Amino acid sequence: MTTTSGVRTIRLDLMSRIEGEAGLRLDVRDGRLADLKLDIYEPPRFFEAFLRGRSIREVPDMTARICGICPIAHQLTSVQAIESALGIAPGAEIRALRRLLFCAEWIESHALHIYLLQLPDFFGKSGGLALAAEKPELVRRGLELKKIGNEMTTLLGGRAVHPLSVCIGGFWKAPRRSEVLELRPHVESALEASIETVRLVSSLTLPEFTPEYEFVALAHPHEYAMGDGRIVSSRGLDLSIREFEQVFLEEHVAHSTALHSVRADHGSSYLAGPLSRLNLNYQHLLPGARQAADESSVSWPCSNPYAGIVARAVEMVQACEDSLRVIDAYREPDPPRLDYTVHAAEGCAATEAPRGLLYHRYRIDDQGLVQSARIVPPTAQNCRRIEDDLRLLIPGILDRTDAEILDACEKLVRNYDPCISCSVHALRLRINRR
Repeated sequence: MTTTSGVRTIRLDLMSRIEGEAGLRLDVRDGRLADLKLDIYEPPRFFEAFLRGRSIREVPDMTARICGICPIAHQLTSVQAIESALGIAPGAEIRALRRLLFCAEWIESHALHIYLLQLPDFFGKSGGLALAAEKPELVRRGLELKKIGNEMTTLLGGRAVHPLSVCIGGFWKAPRRSEVLELRPHVESALEASIETVRLVSSLTLPEFTPEYEFVALAHPHEYAMGDGRIVSSRGLDLSIREFEQVFLEEHVAHSTALHSVRADHGSSYLAGPLSRLNLNYQHLLPGARQAADESSVSWPCSNPYAGIVARAVEMVQACEDSLRVIDAYREPDPPRLDYTVHAAEGCAATEAPRGLLYHRYRIDDQGLVQSARIVPPTAQNCRRIEDDLRLLIPGILDRTDAEILDACEKLVRNYDPCISCSVHALRLRINRR
């Protein structure tokens, strides 16, 4: 902390429990917030650029490397975008197996965020290790949930991180029914732990903060949307996936290497993620998840971002229930992948990654080489919304100390579980007081 010529500057060089490198700068003049920037300073990774010229067969494994926490979502979204371009329609067995793989990722990602990244905030702890020292049973439960999700991914995808089995048209190798049935007792255990998680987070005191959001998520007529559907919002949007780029616009901002997504018609931010999904898809929760949501401390729909931790816990119950449904009905797809003919085409797909709506689009030539790629991840869609939330929060806490302001900002940012790169965990904050 330094003070020079009436300007007070506070720097925090490392904030744990977010994924990636980002900075937050606040300028305060005459007791008022004058400027705020969420500065994403991590170097661009250029995935869209170096996918150009690569074979479509390489795309699933390459896009899985975008993220170490949600590789399945990127992999399956890229595959489905290419399949839409080539007119490939995998059958019900392949779709069910992919849904089970999605469920595995939701379980392990939500467990990681709830227990190790966000829960320490509510117990006044600096992180998961500090929480484990006082409440080891909680961290143990979270790690066990994550382990089960990883075990599911290992069986279905070939390994726990960056799975290998997904391919255009299906899977390189599908597990036997006997192997899938062996998952059942583990998923039953995860279901019990997830229900306990909902009870745990429902006992927390959530800060009172209710911005006016436009919730955006996929919706499906018959199920809790995960791998496909239409794009809907709380303000009346109902779009096909191919209309995504007509309605949502990515903007460059000078202070960030991440793009900001806004509504193209009026430039406003919107909210993607578990809270949006649950608000928009509540009617499709399975019975156990519906009961957990109804018995939680939250009344749905809810616009308090801090209730995102409850939404994630309810979605873990949903993912476990859904997994059991798929496991019991599982039949080995025969064949495990469909043949296809390559031709010049363009296709897109959207899925629900753990952190929210994920969009991929590819244009390919008649040799099966990628000519262009477009990838819009959830955190890029939420960046502007995070800044808007901070602008609403900070004026009401400027009478607090810098340390208290910093703590409140960190906690608000963590609600979004921002996945900036999934490689380094750092957030820098500088407050200038004039």
